[in-house]
Amino acid sequence: YVYLFVKVFRALYTFEPRTPDELYFEEGDILYIADMSDTNWWKGTCKGKTGLVPSNYVAEQAESIDNPLHEAAKRGNVSWLRECLENRVGVNGLDKAGSTALYWGCHGGHKDVVDLLLAQPNIELNQQNKLGDTSLHAAAWKGYADIVQLLILKGARTDLRNNEKKLALDMATNAQCASLLKKRQGQGKVDLSLHYSVQSPELHTFLPESRFLLFFYYKQLNCSSPTDFHL
Repeated sequence: YVYLFVKVFRALYTFEPRTPDELYFEEGDILYIADMSDTNWWKGTCKGKTGLVPSNYVAEQAESIDNPLHEAAKRGNVSWLRECLENRVGVNGLDKAGSTALYWGCHGGHKDVVDLLLAQPNIELNQQNKLGDTSLHAAAWKGYADIVQLLILKGARTDLRNNEKKLALDMATNAQCASLLKKRQGQGKVDLSLHYSVQSPELHTFLPESRFLLFFYYKQLNCSSPTDFHL
C-alpha cells in the first residue's frame, strides 16, 4: 500500500514500542506520517516499517514538509527520493498545483530523478496539472532534450494540449526538443497508403499474411476490423 498524501517530520525523541502496532524510531529519524486523524497516535513509516507514532514525540518544534517526493524531485535529491519511495510515498501524488513529482523532476532537468521515477511500476506519464501541462510539456519548455527523449521512449503522449491549447511541441524552446517531438508525432500518424493496400482484393488473394497486416492497421486506428476479413 502507498500513501498519496504524506507529511514528513523529524523525531524529537527515541520511542520504544509497547505493543506490536507501535513503531520504533530514534531521535532525529525522519518519519513519514500518512494519517493524523487521531490527535494522540499518528500512522507513519520509518525506515520502511509502518506503525503508530505518538504525536507528542514529533509535534513540538517538528520540521514538517508537505509533498516530500515532490520536494526531493524539485531539488534533484535522489537519495531522499529513494527514501520516500521506500517509505511508501505514492509516486503519482499531486501537489497543490496538480503536478506530480515526475513533472518537477522534468521541470528541473534532473535526469537521475526522472530515471528513478520512470522505473517505478504504474508511474503516470501523462498527468496534467492545473495549467494542463504534462511532464513532457515541462521538459520541452525548459529545453531538456535528454528528458524529452526518455519520456517519449517510455510512451508519453505528444498529443495532449494544455489550457492554452499548446502541445509539448508548441512549447519546445530548442531545435533538439522540437525535432524529437516532431519525429514522434510523425510515427504516430496513420499511413493512408496502408489503408488502400491492405484492402486490395489482389493482396488478400496472394498474401494470406495480409490478414495480420489488417489486424495491426485497425488496431492502430483503435477500431474494429471488418467482419469480412474474419480477423
